[in-house]
Amino acid sequence: MARKALLGNLTDTDLRLLRVFRAVAACGGFAAAELELNINRSTISRHIKDLETRLGVTLCRRGRGGFALSSEGAQVLASALKMMGAMEDFQHEVNELHQRLTGSLAMGIFDKTATNPGCHISRALARFDELAPDVHPQLHVQPINAIEAGVMDGRFHLGIIPTHRYSSSLDYYRLFEEQMYLYCGQSHPLFNPRRGQIDQQTLRSHHYVGIGYHSPNMEITRELGLQRHATAHDQEAVAHLVLSGKYLGFLPEHYAESFVTRGLMRAVLPASVQYICEFSAIVRHSPPPSRVVQTLLDALVSAHG
Repeated sequence: MARKALLGNLTDTDLRLLRVFRAVAACGGFAAAELELNINRSTISRHIKDLETRLGVTLCRRGRGGFALSSEGAQVLASALKMMGAMEDFQHEVNELHQRLTGSLAMGIFDKTATNPGCHISRALARFDELAPDVHPQLHVQPINAIEAGVMDGRFHLGIIPTHRYSSSLDYYRLFEEQMYLYCGQSHPLFNPRRGQIDQQTLRSHHYVGIGYHSPNMEITRELGLQRHATAHDQEAVAHLVLSGKYLGFLPEHYAESFVTRGLMRAVLPASVQYICEFSAIVRHSPPPSRVVQTLLDALVSAHG
């Protein structure tokens, strides 16, 4: 006998419950979502229970052990984000028929770009606000691969990432550069070396922290023959391991500057062990960007011209 589907046509109530679930997942729990949703915890709990009943699955675990999505909840969240992204695209397209720039715009940004003097994302956002004051921007800091996937599946309308490989599914618009150096912490043996003590062979004998996803960092790691002894998934994690004095790691010059100024880090062999990282804005190749997305894209390209 065929199994009866639990979910029929989506209703406005379903969409409202899914938006509550999205907020709870983004905030990491019911308590944190109270301010975001402006409703009390018991009401949030009831909404999540109603959604679980409607979908026939347990979406999350909550209790003394803390909040966590179930495997089914993670799948529902991913599908809900795709659906909501498609709905926002539809809203943009309908609004364009009336020449109005409204709705929400989700953008994924790689971390630690605000301190880069060559990065003018804030200038572009200011111009975008002047051109589209009724649009609600949503900015998410994510790793490269998460931003690429999010743009491809429609969860993000636009992304800003270090350019490391090209996909035929995406269009790339070069924005700015970032200077990367290899750093060690204050208590590391290479912080105050004797003259001529360091060469690239010496570096290979020390512990090294590398980024755990495909990136320019991985490419330079292979070129230098460095062996990864620790893995980090963002620049903040690299900084903590470098500051421990036990690891060498690549960081953006602008981000490491405050640590260098305080004598907590120094660049190792900066003349030869360094690389330039280029950043690009990415959008889906097809369908073409909506007028809202194109407006922000033009502002980004102009700000970095």
